Amino acid sequence: MKKIFCNLFVLFLMSFMAHAQDDNLTVVAVGEATLEKDKMVIQDPYIQGSLSAAQKAAAMDLVKLLRNNFSFYQKKFFLIESAPNNTTYRPPTNYDYWGAKNVRYLGTVSVEKSGDSLKLNVIFEDIKNHKQIFGATPTTNISNLRKSGHEIANNVYKQIVGKDSIFKSKIVFISDRNSKGSKTVKEVYMMDFDGKNVTQITSHGGIAISPSMSADGHYLVYSLILNSNGKRNNNLYLMDLRTKESHVISSKDGINSGAIFLPGGKSIALTLTISGNAEIYEMNLEGKNLRKITNHFASDVDPSITSDGKLMAFLSDRPGKAMIYTMDPTGEEKNVKRISFVGQFNATPRFTPDGKEIVFSSWLDNCFDLFRIGSDGSGLSRLTKDFGSNEDPSYSNDGEFIAFTSQRVISRIKADQNIYIMDRDGAILGAITQGFGNCISPRWYNF
Repeated sequence: MKKIFCNLFVLFLMSFMAHAQDDNLTVVAVGEATLEKDKMVIQDPYIQGSLSAAQKAAAMDLVKLLRNNFSFYQKKFFLIESAPNNTTYRPPTNYDYWGAKNVRYLGTVSVEKSGDSLKLNVIFEDIKNHKQIFGATPTTNISNLRKSGHEIANNVYKQIVGKDSIFKSKIVFISDRNSKGSKTVKEVYMMDFDGKNVTQITSHGGIAISPSMSADGHYLVYSLILNSNGKRNNNLYLMDLRTKESHVISSKDGINSGAIFLPGGKSIALTLTISGNAEIYEMNLEGKNLRKITNHFASDVDPSITSDGKLMAFLSDRPGKAMIYTMDPTGEEKNVKRISFVGQFNATPRFTPDGKEIVFSSWLDNCFDLFRIGSDGSGLSRLTKDFGSNEDPSYSNDGEFIAFTSQRVISRIKADQNIYIMDRDGAILGAITQGFGNCISPRWYNF
């Protein structure tokens, strides 16, 4: 029996499990908004001077991006579509007009040509208080307009809410889109939080799993099984994202996987099987100076650590099935506590940025569903139900959203997996990947 459960852990790490689910989909949210939404209008762009068709389209795309960004925060803002502008220049704000429509925030973008670039004049106003809350006049080219738009939206959001948004964040994930025939190929990709601007990061032609990014965005760790006729070991790689150079940092026999960066970015926690069963170790980025964190005859895998490094969550089959435990990772087996008791087994625990909660998946009712629980084991909430099979959750940088993998059955022999976003209470916002192969293991980062 023990061997069966150990094998289950390996399957978790390899992300090879496929599960059937009900096509009869309904969205179930566990929480309701408690704050009154502020109405926001972002007007169509004011086009000044002579712009090419491509430049005019880019200006409209910028406004659409701003609207789309704020629409993610459905519990804070209600976006109202604006009618096309009939003027070239932005008129003085009619506070009485917009106030009568119960609009709280008004955003306008004026665009004019500046050489081969575009000069923007972006203004956001608080209608209720009759004041400008943001103004900027950046000059940018079309290729950088999307980046500029995310930065503008984040600055506006910060003025209103008082903290950074998700608008500048990235999601790292795995896709098998390069597979051919019977040859499975999984590579690491990166995209903007909304699923756009996808970039392929690795090109090994093998099976990459368990990506993790350093907090500064400079390094990526991931495990890789090369497609070869020889020994196919699960090795751990480190990539410098500035140079795109990668090398093996752990190639011990068995599993070298599930790595995450520890606070400070100079070492990682990972799962190794060098002691005969799966244990969690700390290792520096040169692949030396191993320190054993867990020490038990059961299998311990898949660590997640709070930003201050004082608490680690992990999976263990100590109770005979994979459940979530927490412990102090600074010393071997300190203050170990089981905190999950739901489902037949659990997978992929991930902390909120403040470390107060953990989101995880649990095998229940013949599929994986997502749950949220306090770091002390209190306040269990179910986030998904009757929405396919849902795994690999990852919190956004502000803790307001969760990216996750959801699998859909297409036919008796085919299923697809895409990455979705929900808010922290389980309201599904939608898929951010589609037609890009089977996408798994999203990891959310902000840099």
